[in-house]
Amino acid sequence: MGNMWRRIFRSRQPAARASRPQPATAPFARAAPATPAARPAAPLADIRDRFHRFVLGLADSRASEADAAELATLKQLELLGSRFDMHSLPRLPTVLPQLLRALKNDNAGGGELARLIGRDPLMVGEVMRVTGSVHYRAAQPITSLQQAVVLLGQDGLRRVLTQHVMKPILQAHAGAFGHAAGERLWHHAERCAHACAWLGRNNRCDAFEAYLAGIVCHAGDGAVIRLLDRIGPAADAEPPSPGFLAGCDALAARLSLEVAQHWELPLRVVDALAERQAAPTSAASPLGNALAVADLLAMAQLLAEHELLADDPDLSQGWPEVFAPNLVARCRQDLQRHFPDA
Repeated sequence: MGNMWRRIFRSRQPAARASRPQPATAPFARAAPATPAARPAAPLADIRDRFHRFVLGLADSRASEADAAELATLKQLELLGSRFDMHSLPRLPTVLPQLLRALKNDNAGGGELARLIGRDPLMVGEVMRVTGSVHYRAAQPITSLQQAVVLLGQDGLRRVLTQHVMKPILQAHAGAFGHAAGERLWHHAERCAHACAWLGRNNRCDAFEAYLAGIVCHAGDGAVIRLLDRIGPAADAEPPSPGFLAGCDALAARLSLEVAQHWELPLRVVDALAERQAAPTSAASPLGNALAVADLLAMAQLLAEHELLADDPDLSQGWPEVFAPNLVARCRQDLQRHFPDA
């Protein structure tokens, strides 16, 4: 993959280097970060750019906009993306749609839920593993699936099953970037889901739909990484520009939406994914606004944990039209409590 980046960006001159820390496992960690000549003016755009560099293990670029070679590559990615085979993605368990419907019914009994889960051995194993953990350990050993389902409760069960379905997908082999990118995407997904559910409660959203939207909002990123991996080999290069990564992000968002439609996720989740990259407004759906804000808060949280933000930006004033500043600040504090520094 390093050769692929070199071929795309070989026209750039070597950049000056700065000392901002990079992830130790990054594929390009042997090169110190470049000093950016023109970082994105908006703090939110800066956070997005830093997040994508963290996920991919890329140093900073001193370029700001995509150059001719990058624009050509983006066109090639768009073409490959239009032909992306959704059937190449891991399949959702066939029982999942029935289970999601049952979990939306507060009157669904433990026996009915256990019967549905029991049709998927992997789901059974995950439910039993979680209820056997220290967090859920009961006074008496759990000896049946129905006991485990009752112990988890509907909210705990929703989260366990969502993670069981999505974690392997986000952590799947992502081209030559390997496991590290998938692991970082999953860490973001956990934080985004938590923040989306928190904001969603204050926005009258369905709690499970908000959590699910946060989990899947970057499901298309791995596909874009694999598409980049197909572009081919070539000599030395500078890291990609913020403009190029923004183009990749837009393609990944479109593929995330198509993935959600392919999996037949709830309509409100699909609509929220369609709205995620637009600025939150009063005209957007409550879940769309919650997801757009949660996505950025989760990025900032993860970067802060890895000491990749020079300071602690105040994001509370970012979306006054849809979320009161004190609400955003409380959501950020809640993220910090649940996901302390790495």
